[in-house]
Amino acid sequence: MLALLAEQRRPLSEIGRVFEPLPQILKSVRFTAAAQPLDNPQVKQAIASGEAALNGKGRLLIRKSGTEPVIRVMGEGEDEALVTRIVAEIVAAVQAAA
Repeated sequence: MLALLAEQRRPLSEIGRVFEPLPQILKSVRFTAAAQPLDNPQVKQAIASGEAALNGKGRLLIRKSGTEPVIRVMGEGEDEALVTRIVAEIVAAVQAAA
């Protein structure tokens, strides 16, 4: 590795970078223990709309926490403004259902 660094005359941070990180937004939404927000049709529709809007240029991860009554909404994609809007829409739907 040292020989490669000397040969390339570039810092390890450049040589070792194997991917470009994408903008990522993570929000947590509390809900009551009796509620099941992820089963709500409006929440399912918001998630489906978000996935369609990303159109393969990002990803969504929506899941319940295993340790507390929280749903985590994470979005990642090339367009930070789009990801921010999608996550906000899903959060709003989850909050309404909670």
